[in-house]
Amino acid sequence: MITTTPEAQPRPGSRLARLLTPSTVDALKAMAEEHGVCTRPVLLRRTDLATGQTEVIDLPCGATREDKCKPCAKRARRLRQQQCREGWHRTDEPLPEPDDPTDEQRAMLQLRSHFVFERNRAEQLAEWDQVAELEAGIGELDQAIIASGMRGRLAPVGGDADEQPAKRRVRSTRRRQDAPDLPRLKVAPTTVGRTFTGRDGHVFQPSTFLTLTLDTYGRVLNDGSPVNPATYDYRRAAWDAVHFPALLDRFWQNLRRAAGWNVQYFGCVEPQRRLAPHAHFAMRGTVSRDLLRRVAAATYHQVWWPPTDVIRYQDHNAPVWEPDLRQYVDPESREPLPTWEDALDEVEEPVHVARFGAQVHAEGVLGGTPQADRLIGYLTKYLTKSVDTCHAMTTDRQTAHLERFWAELRYTPCSPRCANWLRYGVQPKNARPNQSAGRCKAKVHQRTTLGMGGRRVLVSRQWSGKTLADHKADTRAWVRAILGISEAHDQVPVVDGQPGKPAPFAWEMARNDDPDVPPLQHRLMRSISARIQQRAQLRAAMDREREVTPVG
Repeated sequence: MITTTPEAQPRPGSRLARLLTPSTVDALKAMAEEHGVCTRPVLLRRTDLATGQTEVIDLPCGATREDKCKPCAKRARRLRQQQCREGWHRTDEPLPEPDDPTDEQRAMLQLRSHFVFERNRAEQLAEWDQVAELEAGIGELDQAIIASGMRGRLAPVGGDADEQPAKRRVRSTRRRQDAPDLPRLKVAPTTVGRTFTGRDGHVFQPSTFLTLTLDTYGRVLNDGSPVNPATYDYRRAAWDAVHFPALLDRFWQNLRRAAGWNVQYFGCVEPQRRLAPHAHFAMRGTVSRDLLRRVAAATYHQVWWPPTDVIRYQDHNAPVWEPDLRQYVDPESREPLPTWEDALDEVEEPVHVARFGAQVHAEGVLGGTPQADRLIGYLTKYLTKSVDTCHAMTTDRQTAHLERFWAELRYTPCSPRCANWLRYGVQPKNARPNQSAGRCKAKVHQRTTLGMGGRRVLVSRQWSGKTLADHKADTRAWVRAILGISEAHDQVPVVDGQPGKPAPFAWEMARNDDPDVPPLQHRLMRSISARIQQRAQLRAAMDREREVTPVG
């Protein structure tokens, strides 16, 4: 009898021996990920309209999740870290004061004012020919004002501008009786935190790392699964997850009014082990922990929607679309369901009130310290992962909890246009055919998002004074400066010693099966080689700069 042991080597030439050898395709993909090369590039064909020469260019796909493209996701994460770092400990205001308008711009605005005055006078006198001429002149002036470099647009005149806007439904803004009161101060325009002077005269300007969580829905184990799934409040957990972004917006509004200055923040939303969303924020400046807890306890978000406590139509007996009425009707009586506006008229109390939990964690952070770098990494650690993979599901209890929570999210209405309203006997706003409960295509209902279908990165408007495109441009400018490359070197050709016009190009999408497109493996190897050479050039340039720059 022949026996084998795990340590025994497979027979040379056998299938097992062949499977143990490394795969060239997998090794090439791993090498591309190691050097930061996109593994699923977008193909573009660039045609020089002057010479007719074509070139196929690989552009990074720009994915933000590792399961799609790990190099692009890591690049996006580093960009967010740069954005967080530049705005967290600023000592000056990020947005400058706008320039005063020029005399020419003021003259155009004055002329437009006269045109609007004369247009209204002509309209009152029913001089319609003059009204049309003045409206045409106002339109030309608006284009000239924008071309002069001014931002924004003035209110249009004539046409649809005279129509009354749709009446907006207004709810009472009176605070709930069960919510504590907050101080309300005039919000100063400053966005920079306070400074503190130590006994030795050293000036500190700390900032804050803040964590906000939702309320409890039942006791949970260390793995995040509920102790008793039968009593765990999955319905409230699903509603809180869907409306968590609105609750966060309300928190920052309340904090600014209570603190008296324009607090700025950079935050990331991620799931806890119990799968409920929570948010980490890098907040510029400091606010007392007592005020942060008071604002969190007093913040709430009311959802004024029709009630969902009664399921009126199951999946097997769902309302049907009536083409003649262009409405959904009862499958038996053929009576139309109440419209969204009619259902809102019957709403007397909010269907849900979202609140924060009691846990509010805040700690002070000084800029340029290892603690600040560590917290920036902690803040962005889950940005490259989908929500359902942030925490590994290793037990049956965790998997059952995830499936139960997702099942509740599938039928939780996410907006007035959500198809899930049919389940509760209400027509969605702007109803259309082929809508059915449990099949809304919004991201909040997907298993990979678990209710967090909106933006996972929350950045206030005056955080760094820059957009992501500005931060990318800063990185490119830094690399060009290190390498000694001019920004205009590759863009403007030189003709007879003088700068000429850039060559015109035509761009179009290319296909993998086009005859001028090399195989993906060839393109990856070419990109890997180019990336290795670029990094070598950048390291050599940085070494030369360190040798020239004196220490201290």
